[in-house]
Amino acid sequence: MNHAGPNYPLASLYVGDLHPDITEAMLFEKFSTVGQVLSIRVCRDMITRRSLGYAYVNFQQPPDAERALDTMNFDVLRGKPIRIMWSQRDPSLRRSGVGNIFIKNLDKTIDNKSMYEIGRAHV
Repeated sequence: MNHAGPNYPLASLYVGDLHPDITEAMLFEKFSTVGQVLSIRVCRDMITRRSLGYAYVNFQQPPDAERALDTMNFDVLRGKPIRIMWSQRDPSLRRSGVGNIFIKNLDKTIDNKSMYEIGRAHV
């Protein structure tokens, strides 16, 4: 039996910019190629059940999640590049002051991947 816990730390990824037709099964097929996936949840509108365009993928082992992040970020699924980042569910860490930067009004030629590369060059 596979349980997240001290012996199996949970490694959770946020997967965004999903095409509305992407399902849990499609994500499982993709992400299970890098390691054992514990669960996947495509987030949906509570009333319409339409995809909200993002999901959470939980791996059994953090190195598998890291490999997915390193090798699959910006891969194209159903014609859209997916955006992957670590999911942070600990509320105290979310309130720590460390967070994301939102940038608006960029030229249409600048996409998520180019912003990622720009930011990565300055870390």
